[in-house]
Amino acid sequence: MSTQMSATPKAQAFDYLQKHNVATLASGADGDIWAAAVFYVNDGSVLYFLSSPTSRHCQNLAKNPRVALTIQEDYCDWPDIKGVQLEGVATEISGKEEEHARRLYGAKFPLVGLLGKAPAAIVKALAKVRWYKVVPHQLYFIDNALGLGHRDDIPLP
Repeated sequence: MSTQMSATPKAQAFDYLQKHNVATLASGADGDIWAAAVFYVNDGSVLYFLSSPTSRHCQNLAKNPRVALTIQEDYCDWPDIKGVQLEGVATEISGKEEEHARRLYGAKFPLVGLLGKAPAAIVKALAKVRWYKVVPHQLYFIDNALGLGHRDDIPLP
């Protein structure tokens, strides 16, 4: 039996978060709903991402911090589907929290961590972003290999 098969759902969920890069973030405010793809890094169940404060999803977050988020691959067959679903609160961060997020993000995405070597367009774009964190209230790990629609509720601290 493989290590992946014998791992707990929580370990599988955190491993999945670590190995993937893009999350779909759903936000809403004032009757407006929106979904956007964001590159993320995680520290346990907490996710960090950067984005323009003028983007539609960040404008929604400024009014309503409640979000839903999914992470999955583009699977071809239903029994192969695995992924993470969560709901929680997204907030803008600064200071030590932002420094922590930048370190984690730079380790996962070296282009951000090595801005001195990044193309000028990237440096210019990153000067306009803000940093955000998502703290989940509910986190689920989906694994259709265990049955179509199988979803484990992952306990959070």
